Amino acid sequence: MDTTNNHTSLKAVLFDVDGTLADTEQDGHRPAFNAAFQEFGLSWQWDIPLYGKLLQITGGKERIRFYIEQYATEALNKAGLDEWIASLHKAKTRHFKKLMEQGDIPLRPGVKRLIHELRSKNIKIAIATTTTPENVTYLLQSTLGKDSMGLFDVIGAGDIVPKKKPAPDIYYWVLEKLKLAPSQCIAIEDSENGLLAALAADLPTLITVNNYTRQQNFDGALAVLSDLGEPEQNFTQVSDNPIFADKHWIDTETLQQLIGK
Repeated sequence: MDTTNNHTSLKAVLFDVDGTLADTEQDGHRPAFNAAFQEFGLSWQWDIPLYGKLLQITGGKERIRFYIEQYATEALNKAGLDEWIASLHKAKTRHFKKLMEQGDIPLRPGVKRLIHELRSKNIKIAIATTTTPENVTYLLQSTLGKDSMGLFDVIGAGDIVPKKKPAPDIYYWVLEKLKLAPSQCIAIEDSENGLLAALAADLPTLITVNNYTRQQNFDGALAVLSDLGEPEQNFTQVSDNPIFADKHWIDTETLQQLIGK
């Protein structure tokens, strides 16, 4: 579907990474944190329920600091705490890379198909995430191939903006690089914090939930789905949207319909 109205014609799709492109949180970042803790001689162990709580804090270094403040206050007395947290997080990133290289974490349903379809239709593709640039590179190259970074017009990641989601800063940064209005784009997110960030930047937002985010508040989203779906593996709707009455996977046309409503 095409439209002559520039304000409702889809020009770009902005993807979050962790939990959106792949289920990296439970099976990637969490064990990588635990491996880093073990390497540093710490007795900390982030199990699945605890990590679900910690995910309310965006950013890995910020997550470590929050954990220390809440659960391991003795570490607050460390000299050079900020530098120590940064080095611990760097070790975690190295362990995450190893997991990625082993190919243990696949892309979620529909992601690869949609990215290649958008590229073939000259719709811009961007990343807007609070995870590190290294993590983005590891994930994309392990799932989409060595040249996958070239599929994306803009990659906004890590500490390039001072405030992380739910602040909209990363989305402002990406929109500025794309030189597009929010109404010409759609964001794809998996979490309440991500949705809040996108909505604060006036971006129409589609949610694909995962086990950690399924029960969160997604008021304001265009739709809430299990995933992007495939022709042979349909998504399920978490929130009913009549636009999906006879459509069971997300493609360019469906995204256009969502923002053109």
